[in-house]
Amino acid sequence: MKTYWKFLTVAMVASTALCVSCSKEDSGDVIPNLEGNLASGTTLAGNVVGNAYLEKNGTYLLSGGLHVKAGATLNIAEGVRIVAEDDDISDYILIEQGAKINAVGTATNPIVMTSELKKTGAWGGIHICGRAHTNAGTGVLSEIGNAPYGGNDDADNSGVLKYIRLEYTGYALDEEHEANGISFYGVGSGTQVEYVQAYKGSDDGFEFFGGSVNVKHMVVTSCTDDSYDWTEGWDGKGQFLVAYQEPSATLGDNCDCLMECDNNGKNAAATPVSHPVLANVTLVGAQDGGDNGVLLRAGTEVELYNAIITGKKQCLAVETPETENSFSKTQQPSKLEYVSLSTELVSEEGIYTNDRFAAAEGNETDYINDLTNNYVGTIDGGKVLTDSFFSPADYKGAVSADDDWTAGWTLR
Repeated sequence: MKTYWKFLTVAMVASTALCVSCSKEDSGDVIPNLEGNLASGTTLAGNVVGNAYLEKNGTYLLSGGLHVKAGATLNIAEGVRIVAEDDDISDYILIEQGAKINAVGTATNPIVMTSELKKTGAWGGIHICGRAHTNAGTGVLSEIGNAPYGGNDDADNSGVLKYIRLEYTGYALDEEHEANGISFYGVGSGTQVEYVQAYKGSDDGFEFFGGSVNVKHMVVTSCTDDSYDWTEGWDGKGQFLVAYQEPSATLGDNCDCLMECDNNGKNAAATPVSHPVLANVTLVGAQDGGDNGVLLRAGTEVELYNAIITGKKQCLAVETPETENSFSKTQQPSKLEYVSLSTELVSEEGIYTNDRFAAAEGNETDYINDLTNNYVGTIDGGKVLTDSFFSPADYKGAVSADDDWTAGWTLR
């Protein structure tokens, strides 16, 4: 994959310490190296090689790829706006193995990453490469930026993401390489991810390539491929997850799955096996997009509790013997409990059938959507999980009417 770079332009003020040095690549291009305090107005491109700081409420242009190198940290304060240039090149942020991003906004002053071009697929989003596991083998590289990921440190820490809105992501380098809102490559559980929205991207909202990262308070709005996607053995935890898809008549495009869930598309039996544990989920699909809401396949396991899934022709479908057998009565590593669907479950193999789903604790297949403001509302009764990661929430759904945690920092 070829990456194009632009020269860095720097706006400086006398009180701002900024260190920029340059090195020559084999191609002859000059690659800027960034560290220190970067003033509002700085164009971001090149390599972050030390601790770099984007100032509170500052605005920055992103031109090409910004690679945060091992040992370096990109610190982004509340209220920062990063705007990808409308320049027909791949603009993205890549956190390499051993590097960190500490991006912490607030509910009233979130960090916004957007584009000059207000259109899906305008830029390449965030890519984080960690040292946690993947079942894709060794020597694997990120789809954007060609950075290595994976390892055996499932507690690896790639930093903090909190109160961030990513708009118009999904830039396509080619037919095989499109960028998500955030791509988590072998990201470990030491990384903190909470209150993050992917808004109107042209690929997935959030995709997990292995790893053990946990996520909380996530929103995907009208991303035209899948809202959430996992593969390569992701086994993290998630709570309070939202996806909403506009109809194509208003969005101008079709959306695919609300969740597309794999273990490994080339080897369904690959280990470690994908096995996320998810609770308090609201997924609202568009009828005129892809048929499936949640698609469990390619050997994935899952525990899904306290969920509302509506709007799709097939709200929940299961495929492949490995996945359907994970609901075996004798072993049962996979569980679907307190899940409300607006349609019956569809089984490709006929192993985990709708009858078995309907007989599980708290499940129903005739839910009528009565949510307000796209996805606000819950159903009384749910499972309280004892794991300390999960907040007590004995109801189905992600956003209760008396605690709309999406208000103020997200776009609908």
